[in-house]
Order: sequence, then C-alpha cells, then structure tokens
Amino acid sequence: MEYKKLYEDILQEHRRVYESLDEKDLYKFIDTVKKHDRIFLIGVGREGMATRAFAMRLMHMGKEIHWIWDDTTPSINKGDLLIATLGDGEIGHIRYICQKAKENGGYIYMITGSKSGSAVKELADDVLFVPASVYRGRDKVVESIQPMGNLFEQTLFIVLDMAVMMIVDSCDLTFEDMSKRHRNVE
Repeated sequence: MEYKKLYEDILQEHRRVYESLDEKDLYKFIDTVKKHDRIFLIGVGREGMATRAFAMRLMHMGKEIHWIWDDTTPSINKGDLLIATLGDGEIGHIRYICQKAKENGGYIYMITGSKSGSAVKELADDVLFVPASVYRGRDKVVESIQPMGNLFEQTLFIVLDMAVMMIVDSCDLTFEDMSKRHRNVE
C-alpha cells in the first residue's frame, strides 16, 4: 500500500463519518454529560481506550468519574450516568453492566456504530450513533478499507475529544482550569 494514497483514503473515510454524524444527537449527548456530575464509563478493546481517554478529560473538567471494574468503583444509583461504548451493540458483559446499572436507577447512554444491536435497543436510554464501520456491525455506516473496527475506534476518539472541547466552550471552564486537575505525581 502506498502511504499517501492510504492516508488520503482514511482521511476521506473520517470526513464521511463526521459529515454523516447527526449533529443534534451529538449536542444531546453533550447536554446529558453536562447535566451529570457523577459519571460511570465502560468500553473494551480499542474503543474502550477511546472511552477511557474521554473519562480522563471528564475528570479534568471536574466531574466525578468512575471506570467500571476499577477496584474503587462505587455503586451506581438513581441519577448517575453510565456511558457505555459498544461498537456492535451486542457485547455481552457490557450488556450485563448496563442491565445492572439500569436496575439501580442509572441513566444508560450508549455510543455505538450499530444502533440495531440488541443491547442498544433493549437497554439504552439514549444513543449516540457514530456511523463508522465497526467490527461485527450490521447497520448502514461509512465503509472502510481498514481492518475490523478501526474507523469506528478512530472516529470515536476524535468525536469524544470534540465533545470535551464543545462542553468547555459552553461552560464557565477553561483548558487552564482543566490542566490544574492533571495528575501531578508523575
């Protein structure tokens, strides 16, 4: 594969995803995040890494953040937000976590590349659909020359970074404020 052709093709895929993403859905997701001070997050694999990076930025914004399965994760209660990324909408152990969170009054926000997935349809209170090719996905999305779920995982990382920037822009918060919460024991 030729480098220049490859990056141009990948950049074009990204452009098509961002142009296809429903902006109203993104703003609804942002509004939901802004309204919740206590947020739990879960994701696995590469999409989990993007979600974990988002969790870090939410902590930098001053939110109380908990990553599911960390030893210090407390109980989810009524009024708490659970953000779950599950590319294909079917991941069994994430389904289980969402079900338990819902039983305990949590609000379930799923980010997916396959909104027809059974966990999404049965458990989500809200959905942010990122229309990018995802591993084992079945919905009509932007196709990719990349393997498995690369396009979804890459665009997820950037969409969540943009969400942080949009939240900061709409609040009485600055990137300087966020940097004061950056880990200082490294």
